Amino acid sequence: MAVFVVGGAVRDALMGLPVNDRDWVVVGSTPEAMAAQGYLPVGKDFPVFLHPRTREEYALARTERKTARGYKGFAVQADPGVTLEEDLARRDLTINAMAVPESEAAALQSSVPAEKASRAPAWLDEVIDPWGGLADLRAKQLRHVTTAFAEDPVRILRVARFAARFNDFAVAPETMALMQAMVKDGEINHLVAERVWQELSKGLMSTQPSRLFEVLRACGALKVLLPELDRLWGVPQRPEYHPEVDTGVHMMLVMDVSARLNMPLAVRLACLMHDLGKGTTPAQALPRHIGHEDRSVKLLQKVCERLRVPSDCKELAEVVAREHGNIHRSAALGPEAVLRLLERCDAIRQPERFVRVLQACECDARGRLGFEEVAYPQAARLMQAQHAALSVQTAPIAQAAAIEGLAGPEIGKRIAQARLKAIGQALG
Repeated sequence: MAVFVVGGAVRDALMGLPVNDRDWVVVGSTPEAMAAQGYLPVGKDFPVFLHPRTREEYALARTERKTARGYKGFAVQADPGVTLEEDLARRDLTINAMAVPESEAAALQSSVPAEKASRAPAWLDEVIDPWGGLADLRAKQLRHVTTAFAEDPVRILRVARFAARFNDFAVAPETMALMQAMVKDGEINHLVAERVWQELSKGLMSTQPSRLFEVLRACGALKVLLPELDRLWGVPQRPEYHPEVDTGVHMMLVMDVSARLNMPLAVRLACLMHDLGKGTTPAQALPRHIGHEDRSVKLLQKVCERLRVPSDCKELAEVVAREHGNIHRSAALGPEAVLRLLERCDAIRQPERFVRVLQACECDARGRLGFEEVAYPQAARLMQAQHAALSVQTAPIAQAAAIEGLAGPEIGKRIAQARLKAIGQALG
């Protein structure tokens, strides 16, 4: 049997990126032979085994044949006669369809980009590249391997995600045309929610998230998967507040600010969802968007339910969508209004989440043309107020109120008064 490292590990090593995970393919073996050598079978849909010592996954070389719509509609063949070239042919992009022999695996861990190295790495001659991945890597092209690409709709999302991760790579015209045909054929309608969210969340955490949506829009997939977002392009905003005018453009600026500021996933999703309501503003009201906050909350709730988004991401997005306008205007609020804002954001019970709320609002404010480097003092002021409210020791207040015969809401009023006083002192 012959063993090879394939896919992303080879690609990343050639680009000089850290190699964190290695995918292994075994050619010329059988499940019985693998088990006899101590490999532990773990694959449900096709033969995958855990290495007896490293616990890395090793898959038998296989081919796939389309049998039904969707990403699960495949018949898998894995037998000793399947060649490495045949296994690589089933992969999505040429840059992910390269391999090196097992003997060269250790060398992948300490690579520099091939074009920047003073001399080519010794293992470069060992790269098995039947589909032109190295040439596409050098040309910065995202190109499908074969027309079998069209059999798996998840690949549309993967191409978009790679465009966001490798933001100086272009989607090859023939690959874009194939993706557009897949959307037109309705293949993308058969994606399951879990896979959409899995790929979307990875794309949101990429170098330039806007490219994820740029590619999905270009092939028509965004209109199918996230129509609530797709309809924002072409919707005008007031230029005195949004020099970029177009709401879709604003959303993409916000997303890229969130990436530049290295925000976590929940914040990035909140940024993506905060203005969905602007897509349903009546035409006669434009470019004003009165009440878009509540409309955004309702729309994002449906999106999160449809995609089965984790509850912590959904809840943060709800607060940001509902309150971002109030937070932007909070510099003019007095202590009482600030306390009410903190309470609506649940900032006292969930102080860490409130930090995330403010981070999303900062991305929103800076995600405007010409405002990318402008400070956001509202966050510091509200954090100061939050810290003041949290500094109030509630137990002594409750005990004193109880001695006076007060209970329930009356005790709550005493605590609120103390917090209001603390906020007033903090804000001067």
